[in-house]
Amino acid sequence: MTPPLRLARGLRSARTRIALGILAPLGMLALSGLMLLDLRRDAWDRAERTSRNLLQVLEGDIARNFEVIDLSLRAVIDNLKASGVNEVSPLLRQLILFDRAVTARDMGVILVLDENGDSIIDASALPARRVNNADRDYFKAHRERADLGLHVSRPVISKLMGVPVIVVSRRIDKPDGSFGGVVLGSLRLSYFEGIFARVGLGPEGAINLYLRDGTRLMRHPLREGDIGANIAGASTFRQFAAARSGLFTDRSVRDGVERSYAFTQVGDLPLILNVALSVEAIEAEWRGKALVIGLAVLVLCGIAVALSLLFGRELARSAAMQAELARLSHTDGLTGLANRRRFDEALALRWAEARRSGEPLALLVVDADHFKRTNDRYGHSVGDAVLRGLGARLAGGARRPGDLACRIGGEEFAILLPGTDRGGALRLAAGLHAAVAGLAIPAAGIDPGTVTVSIGLAVGPEGPDDTGHDLYRRADAALYAAKEGGRNQTRSAPRPEPEAMRLVEA
Repeated sequence: MTPPLRLARGLRSARTRIALGILAPLGMLALSGLMLLDLRRDAWDRAERTSRNLLQVLEGDIARNFEVIDLSLRAVIDNLKASGVNEVSPLLRQLILFDRAVTARDMGVILVLDENGDSIIDASALPARRVNNADRDYFKAHRERADLGLHVSRPVISKLMGVPVIVVSRRIDKPDGSFGGVVLGSLRLSYFEGIFARVGLGPEGAINLYLRDGTRLMRHPLREGDIGANIAGASTFRQFAAARSGLFTDRSVRDGVERSYAFTQVGDLPLILNVALSVEAIEAEWRGKALVIGLAVLVLCGIAVALSLLFGRELARSAAMQAELARLSHTDGLTGLANRRRFDEALALRWAEARRSGEPLALLVVDADHFKRTNDRYGHSVGDAVLRGLGARLAGGARRPGDLACRIGGEEFAILLPGTDRGGALRLAAGLHAAVAGLAIPAAGIDPGTVTVSIGLAVGPEGPDDTGHDLYRRADAALYAAKEGGRNQTRSAPRPEPEAMRLVEA
């Protein structure tokens, strides 16, 4: 046989078509996956380097500016202790106190306040401009704590300049160690706005400066309400406060944008600085390349689909028939809910999952009240309509992907609720009572409120020896308690007593 004939026969074989149908998607997945992962990793590496570099530059600038201010404050305190300073003229005293004071960028004022908060020395005016800052938080903090050291305030409006500032301050002690006042330097918030505005961060990028208590001092881009806001409870800030520096991705509590955050504490100051780049901007270029690769993947998929369709059509038809048979074997023909066989399988599976995860598994056993009376009075066709209506309402209550509503038999139903505690199950049961109350069959004269159900509720696992069968038994017992209690109600299986309590009572 010639090679062309052998090749043609091989291509006509089912085994070859199946092999090609498998190898083509596998090749597609391997190629596209490796390329996309590598490209995405490169994009994130570049973004991380950019964030860290920007953070380093900004942190250095801010730390140096605060160092200048602190040196000025320390110089004032040192000069106040110099012999004879208080005896010289006010002009000479001003020159002595501020001989080493350097004007930092966007510096506001340098003042000395006495123990009452009154300004007594002003670096920029003689005599000192009159102001009392005893009501400021930083003044109160220094008065109460001798060991506070350098203090950085929350944003305030300067009483002398009328602009937003932060105040950097140190305590002045009298010779006996008692509180003698405060020396302070104010820094305009425009300083931070200016250095942040020079940085290009792309769409949805942001720079933030916080106090360690979560108070925002500045944000770029700036919007109304940003300054002075406290986000100490946000997940992003908790990560800022947990380490000196780091990098993570999270969603902003402010605007819901997902960003990559690079952060650091500013020197030894109580300040936290972060640079945030939006994930959308980081991956924008990568997504463009991914689109090109995706087109190549579609071509490979087309080849795989074409080959698979040649032989897979009949297989799909056969599989569909088998799937339908399997579905029917697990479905109640009247209500369309899962049947008892499906319930038993699902209970075993969900129980095993609850054991592994430690999450609770709730079970509701639901029974139509006086259903035999309904059948006897209206006939089985109406009874079937009632059961279908009940099934629809129970299915509406089991909305989550893991929930399962079943018809166990007759007028008895069950709902499995993975990851649901007793409180959640009780709320769902209350919703079922309300839904069933609206069930009506006008053709048979059954008005809303005529049909009611009793519900038994149990939650497990309750202990190491607890089983899925025990869960069903407890829910069933609770159902009978609801019946005996007057029907149209939910009863919850009681929690078992702790072993230690039983031993004490015994």
